[in-house]
Amino acid sequence: MGNLLDRMEPLLAAMPAVKSPEGHVHFKNKLIWTLGILILYFVLTNIPIFGLAPASQDLFSAWRALLAGASGSIVHLGIGPIVTASIVLQLLKGADILHIDTSETRGQVMYMGLQKILIMVMIVIEAAPNLVGSFMQPNPTIATQFFGGNLFAVSLLIFIQICIGGVLIFFMDEVVTKWGIGSGVGLFIIAGISQALVSGFINWAKVQDQYPTGFFPRLVAIGLDGGSYLTYFGTNILAFITTIAIFLIIVYVESTRIEIPLAHAQVRGARARFPVKLIYASVLPMILVRVLQANIQMVGMFLSNVGITMFGTFSGSTPQNGIMWYLAPINGPSQWMWWTTDLGHAVWQVLLRMGIDITFMVVGGAIFALFWIKTAGLDSKDVARQIQLSGMSIPGYRRNPQVLEKYLDRYIPRVTVIGGVFIGVLSVIANLFGVIGAVSGTGLLLTVSITYRLYEEIASQQIMEMYPFMRTFFGKE
Repeated sequence: MGNLLDRMEPLLAAMPAVKSPEGHVHFKNKLIWTLGILILYFVLTNIPIFGLAPASQDLFSAWRALLAGASGSIVHLGIGPIVTASIVLQLLKGADILHIDTSETRGQVMYMGLQKILIMVMIVIEAAPNLVGSFMQPNPTIATQFFGGNLFAVSLLIFIQICIGGVLIFFMDEVVTKWGIGSGVGLFIIAGISQALVSGFINWAKVQDQYPTGFFPRLVAIGLDGGSYLTYFGTNILAFITTIAIFLIIVYVESTRIEIPLAHAQVRGARARFPVKLIYASVLPMILVRVLQANIQMVGMFLSNVGITMFGTFSGSTPQNGIMWYLAPINGPSQWMWWTTDLGHAVWQVLLRMGIDITFMVVGGAIFALFWIKTAGLDSKDVARQIQLSGMSIPGYRRNPQVLEKYLDRYIPRVTVIGGVFIGVLSVIANLFGVIGAVSGTGLLLTVSITYRLYEEIASQQIMEMYPFMRTFFGKE
């Protein structure tokens, strides 16, 4: 693997990239870049794919909250290719198959180049199945008007548009990472889910019955009409309670941390603390787990649509039976409360599916959390190196990276696993009881946590602007 990477180095180094800033980017400029990319994202989600038939199916409809794309728009794929490529790289690096030292400049260039190649490959892989098996059908009218009735030409045009959208999302993510605040992936998730949450709370549209679908309009309309809340409100109250509970729990847990005291070796009296949060690896590894499930379901839908039903059959994007039904995540009470509705499956099958979902999320959350800190430079070795370079040390211990690493090993791996398991359990619970809006419990959990961390980063950036010397002191320059 190493020799192959060495031979690929010229190609990896030549991959197109957004130019990094040469110096410090002012906080106001970061806000402008972030806001500009956010506006561009919303514009792209409202640009429909030219040539797409109205009867087309959305292969990713059940995963829209996580993929941060808009169905039938040019950004149909959302962040799917980026996250899938990250999963592949983390698995390779975590299994010690990929030997790239990301602490060096050469290793960083090679890693980023390899990631870009994988993202381009994943864009093609995830775009292609949409055009096979009657998912995204070409519009016969467009084919007649512009291509002489050639449906294949329209399908090819749809494929090209989807790929262009995937590339745009990738470069927009890179712009935010280098010139803005946070990451594009997190920003797009917040944007998509927040939009769905607002709609879930105040949507006045009437879809299923004579009352609005939004929580508050429906609450008021049923009260004014004298209708039965038990009949027409269903599980909305449960979803509302779950939404509030998830918000409060995540805010509380994000502030729960172990603080390791640090002192500067040369500046007397200069002290700091290195926080090891309970959710040390953040909730981003949970995206990896859910997107891995999404890819499994995508393969099952594709096979079912082309007539291969040995793994299960699908109704739209919902599995009806087979192994795909057992591997699908549960979203809402209607998919597991067998005593309130006929689920079409025996109780033991529903319980088995719940057990598989919980196991997948808990084990996957712990594993991907460990992979994430290793890839993102948050493990004990990298943190010890960063502390050493900043001139800080732990009081009472020798100023040595190996000593620091051994000390940090007492906390970081354990907290990472505990946090991964906790987030996995919380995500499953949120999914079981449902949340407001057309989002999953995992999506809400991600949004609250990412928003909280974005707030912390904005506060940190403001402090750096007020006290410029701190940028050099903490290695931010």
